[in-house]
Amino acid sequence: MHNPLDVITVGEAMAMFVATETGTLADATQFIKRAAGAELNVATGLARLGLKVSWVSRVGDDSFGHFILNTLRKEGIDSTGVTLDGRYATGFQLKSKAENGTDPIVEYFRKGSAASHLSPEDFNAAAFHQARHLHLSGVAAALSTTSYALLDHAARSMKAQGKSISFDPNLRPVLWRSEAEMVTKLNHLAFQADWVLPGLKEGIVLTGQRTPEGIADFYLQHGVKAVVIKTGADGAWFKTASGEQGAVAPVKVENVVDTVGAGDGFAVGVISALLEGKSLPDAVRRGNAIGALAIQVPGDSEGLPTREQLGAL
Repeated sequence: MHNPLDVITVGEAMAMFVATETGTLADATQFIKRAAGAELNVATGLARLGLKVSWVSRVGDDSFGHFILNTLRKEGIDSTGVTLDGRYATGFQLKSKAENGTDPIVEYFRKGSAASHLSPEDFNAAAFHQARHLHLSGVAAALSTTSYALLDHAARSMKAQGKSISFDPNLRPVLWRSEAEMVTKLNHLAFQADWVLPGLKEGIVLTGQRTPEGIADFYLQHGVKAVVIKTGADGAWFKTASGEQGAVAPVKVENVVDTVGAGDGFAVGVISALLEGKSLPDAVRRGNAIGALAIQVPGDSEGLPTREQLGAL
């Protein structure tokens, strides 16, 4: 990597097989193969908007792993921080075809995956420090104790360098030993971030507060600069350390196809706009707009727009 990076992120990617017909996964016989992963979705969205992005991970030296690497190349995402691991497999998932805006059924096959063996040894200081922004999510934090240690080390190191950090809790309770551990560890990462982007239900779990303002104040009191809360059909609500706050109306969507990936699209909008120097209200509006695009397609990242498509919005 010779060119300075805009964003660097860490996470797991899996091969995702999306059923082409509605019904149970047991009855599905035909699937479309895609790449999936919260942090990869964000990296993809930012790269399509023209930002220079690096994604750090481990993938197996298998067909799924090479598929992920090919996907990174196609999207223009830097992959020099990806280790091809011959010892462990790349994870994969099966996803049902949803209709009428219902949540699809997803089955994961990721236990012991190559990405779960991420550790602080995967931290390349030179690579990370040339990026101006670090994006983290609670998915990679939940993979393993060593993966969590990598995220914590990356956050502390980037913060010491004066770089900005965003954090999307992306709760995956099934991957944690207990809710208490999840809350403690994810909040530890969140407190190191400049921008925290929880959903309303996630915020309630993580803070014990019941309102958007209560959730925001919880993080602002721990040094976070801005909190943006996804409030579903109501859009989003934000508050900054300087006291600026407000609700941003949602973008109306007539045909909801697949709700998975909406939060990642929202993060793409907010992060890209803030890195461009736009105001937080404008950033949240872009987040709502891209999140709305994401739920109108069956895959996790098909709806993420190019810069030209964003301009057309």
